[in-house]
Amino acid sequence: MKRSNRNAALVILAAVMAVTRPCLAADAGANPAMQITLDEALRLTRDHNPRALQAAEEVRAAEAKVTESRSGYFPQVSAKAGYTYIDPVSELNFGGTMMKFMPNNNYDAKFTAEMLLFDFGRTGRQVDIARSGKYSAGIRRDLTVRDLSLATVRTFYSVLFLQEAVKVQDKEIAALGQNLDHMQKRYHEGAATRFDMLTTQVRLASAGNRKIDLQNQLQNQEITLRRLCGLTGDAPLSLKGSFDVAAEDADTEKMTVAALDQRPEIVLSRENARAATFRKSLAAKEGMPKIVGAASWGTANGYQPDINEMRTNLAAGVQLQVPIFTGFRTSASTSEATAMMHAAEQARIDTEEQARAEVKQSVNSLRTSREKIETTALQVSQADLAAQHARARHQNGLGTTLDLLDAESSLAQAELSHLQARYEYVLNSYDVRRASGDLIIH
Repeated sequence: MKRSNRNAALVILAAVMAVTRPCLAADAGANPAMQITLDEALRLTRDHNPRALQAAEEVRAAEAKVTESRSGYFPQVSAKAGYTYIDPVSELNFGGTMMKFMPNNNYDAKFTAEMLLFDFGRTGRQVDIARSGKYSAGIRRDLTVRDLSLATVRTFYSVLFLQEAVKVQDKEIAALGQNLDHMQKRYHEGAATRFDMLTTQVRLASAGNRKIDLQNQLQNQEITLRRLCGLTGDAPLSLKGSFDVAAEDADTEKMTVAALDQRPEIVLSRENARAATFRKSLAAKEGMPKIVGAASWGTANGYQPDINEMRTNLAAGVQLQVPIFTGFRTSASTSEATAMMHAAEQARIDTEEQARAEVKQSVNSLRTSREKIETTALQVSQADLAAQHARARHQNGLGTTLDLLDAESSLAQAELSHLQARYEYVLNSYDVRRASGDLIIH
């Protein structure tokens, strides 16, 4: 019985030690670890993430749209050449001679220039809408980069948190391993029971399982961080950072004012409302007339007296175009634009209210996490002292095995809670920055 217990303990200890030193042989020939700071991770995200690059391209497209909308201010020049065969053609008999009024083979080549002379400001409104679209595209790019940056920050600190959590778990496993060694000696001496041995083995195996879960989460977060930063390859990541963030005095009123002034969502909602007024104005102008000038120069045959001779010709004119009935399109467009303008205004109001609420929520969360840091630090001190006393009592035969294991587990949980509080404080500090309108570029 003693041999079987000893073999079981050795198997569990070997399995746990394998977990604490994963893949050392595989890592020996791998690429060196890639050291990344938070600022470097943010830079990589801005420069290489596909969503950030997509947003930048959309800004370029909006810039081109502005140039396209301004084309109405310039003449539209085109060239045309053609050939037409006509049979029969008009002809008349003069004294026994047939005279054709037009040739069978008709050739024509000309340059045409057409320009909008006056359209009651429709082209100007289209330019205003395009410029608003360009400005909105820039804001959406900033929003995309900010959200990606915040995701990078969260993932970066999640990796740091899980790395530290694994270390805490390693510490618990090491302490339980020492307890298991001590328990084996006492068991062989007859000073401990089989239940004590099994209890220690179960606690050690449970600690190993928790570490496996943490390592799995760590690997998943590293995959996410690589995707955000556009990193390729499987080189280990070595992040340089800490949870030591200076305490901030968050003034809710000042932060709310800053959020309403510079937060991208609010700026975008206001620009959308402004663009909606432009669209309403444009829709109202669709029923207005417009004046178009046109001129053409070219060469063609078909002129008397020699209808086959190619001759230069010139044409110029001005045209007034007045829409009389458009199938109710103008009134419907105006109604649609008016409704969209009102909707954009309501969206602006909702965005501002949401920003105010998020500022208050983020400040409350930051204060709560700061208080948790202080309370969990006290818990760590108390749990560490309790674990020291439990070890001393157990070694002197004054404490039970269950008391010792509970003390070790309480210490590990207290350290994890303190680490979690520091982790949450860092994330909440970035949430406060986001809520106040910071783009989180560093």
